[in-house]
Amino acid sequence: MAAEGLVTGGLDALVDLAWGLVPSGQGRALLGVCGVPGAGKSTLTEALVREVARRHGDASVAHVPMDGYHLADVQLERLGLRDRKGAPETFDALGYAALLRRLHEDADRDVYAPGFERTIEQPIAGAVLVPGGARLVVTEGNYLLLDRPEWAEARAALDEVWFVDGDDEVRLERLVARHVAFGKSPAEAAAWVAAVDEPNADLVRSRRDVADRVLDVTAEGWALRA
Repeated sequence: MAAEGLVTGGLDALVDLAWGLVPSGQGRALLGVCGVPGAGKSTLTEALVREVARRHGDASVAHVPMDGYHLADVQLERLGLRDRKGAPETFDALGYAALLRRLHEDADRDVYAPGFERTIEQPIAGAVLVPGGARLVVTEGNYLLLDRPEWAEARAALDEVWFVDGDDEVRLERLVARHVAFGKSPAEAAAWVAAVDEPNADLVRSRRDVADRVLDVTAEGWALRA
């Protein structure tokens, strides 16, 4: 049973909401999926994209992660930010905003976007294709609602932003496990989560109330908060 104040509808209902953003006729919609580190943004985004593709065809939808705009380590070292990798200032927010604007304005041609390779923890240029004619682009990242000028530009290019929230204990376990999987020792992973990921999480969660929709992660999937 859903918790009080939640409206459930399953993935089908969320896909209907996402596809409902698509304009009639030509053009495309851009949906942002936001949330604290480890909340399950990518899981939701991938599920949405798979189901939209099943209903409307593979070329109808694309997934563009904000993580492609991580600054490379060489730039983080130059800026003295290597030990804060993942914080808002370690992204090219204005470059990301420019891509989002282009995706709205250039909907009929193929657009290549950067991806992020977790095995080397680096952005990869041109790794993501948004096909010309795709009607929906889903992008996910921590800072889509951040109240800073550079991130506000990104938000302005999105039709809606959904915020994914979940159980903190599960989220922290997932974060530590992710860092361990990509090379950190358990102690290093826990220290990184405490020093970097959790301050970022507090910042992200402070903007939850300005999201267009809030989704809670449940054992059954997702529940749309009323």
